[in-house]
Amino acid sequence: MPLTDIQSDAIVAAVREVAAAEILPRFRNLDASQVDAKGAFDDLVTVADKAAEEALTARIHAILPGDAVVGEEAVAEDRGILDRVGQGRVTIIDPIDGTWNFAHGIANYGVIVAVVEDGVTVFGLLYDPSFDDWIVATRGGGAAYHRGGKVRALTTDQGDTPFERLRGNTGGYLYPQAAQPGLAATIPLFRRANSMGASLHEYRMLALGGSDFCLNGMLNVWDHAAGVLILQEAGGTSRLLDGSAYHPTMTEGRLLNARNDRLWDALAQTFNDALNGD
Repeated sequence: MPLTDIQSDAIVAAVREVAAAEILPRFRNLDASQVDAKGAFDDLVTVADKAAEEALTARIHAILPGDAVVGEEAVAEDRGILDRVGQGRVTIIDPIDGTWNFAHGIANYGVIVAVVEDGVTVFGLLYDPSFDDWIVATRGGGAAYHRGGKVRALTTDQGDTPFERLRGNTGGYLYPQAAQPGLAATIPLFRRANSMGASLHEYRMLALGGSDFCLNGMLNVWDHAAGVLILQEAGGTSRLLDGSAYHPTMTEGRLLNARNDRLWDALAQTFNDALNGD
């Protein structure tokens, strides 16, 4: 069952209110005891992540009673929760995407929410608490940027651009060590290729026209479900490097996002050659 406009608006309002109460007061105000590492030394979780996810989960249950909620921090405690994705309508929450940035006082973080129905993303939200603005999309309804009561429909650039003028994101650290040299060799092909350390802002940059592509080596659903929908609704292309369609239930693969289909084709050939050692 598609979300109603009332439900979509309520989710946006809930994210804004939870961010104001649980995230912003803690930004640049954390002590060492409030930050922990999860699987790796740079995979952080803070008291703000946990408090925001708990509060937002409760708010989502009130807005969409009976629906499942899958939060990043809940999955960190129990990977089995991921099995809910693809079964009925599920809301996916990343309470703070870019936690490393957040924990170090860098305003390059935000809240991601996606609603997935029977394995298909039907709603996506990328919210920036520091500036209280957001991008939202519904399946078949387009993508739009919201700030200060103003709304702007988003459309990605469909023109052709030579590689040497492209800007994008390639997070080499997300790949096996053996694949990293090949990927690093592609960096000089572009004007700029780096990692922002926050999927939220990599997708926002694509949708807003500030970058041309993003290559991802890790398919956490909370990082990509909302952003892929937003990019596609704005006219961009998201597929795995093998050409297959992205689905929120996927946990393995290499995801390439580009602002248009022709650019995706050219980049896919380049990155496949680099990662396969050709």
